[in-house]
Amino acid sequence: MRVWLTVAGWALVASIAGAAGWFWFVCPCERTPGGPLSGERRSVAIDDWSFANDVDLCQIEVDRGIAWSVNLNCMADDSGALYLSCARCDGKAWSTAAISNSAGRIRIDGKVYPVTLTRVEEGGLLDVAWQARANKLGRGRDTKRPDHWWSFQITSRSDVET
Repeated sequence: MRVWLTVAGWALVASIAGAAGWFWFVCPCERTPGGPLSGERRSVAIDDWSFANDVDLCQIEVDRGIAWSVNLNCMADDSGALYLSCARCDGKAWSTAAISNSAGRIRIDGKVYPVTLTRVEEGGLLDVAWQARANKLGRGRDTKRPDHWWSFQITSRSDVET
């Protein structure tokens, strides 16, 4: 019986280590958050983020005391400005962290860029971000932007690597 408990204990430890490794090194996956973003690090300033419209989702990394990353809709408007969107965003871990510390990193198509995240609260700019979202997704152009929909504008930080 004692050997069986030892084997079960090691199996539990291996399962926990595997789950932690998956979180830390592989995710974000679907709706499961992850740890630090991996990929080719880029530190050049980006003025035109239009290439973000070529990927389905972006991954954003924020600092919650540990690196915390999630998949999000990302979209560039006609001028090349980049936005992240979030429905019912109030109180979510990543958005709360982004408001308290605007420094982050974004991964687009395997490349990781240091960025600043700024919550958009002005109605006109929110509408621009909403329209960029509708254009990228090909739906919602004639739909009113919901009040619970948040957006963050993303700007490049070429001088600091996080």
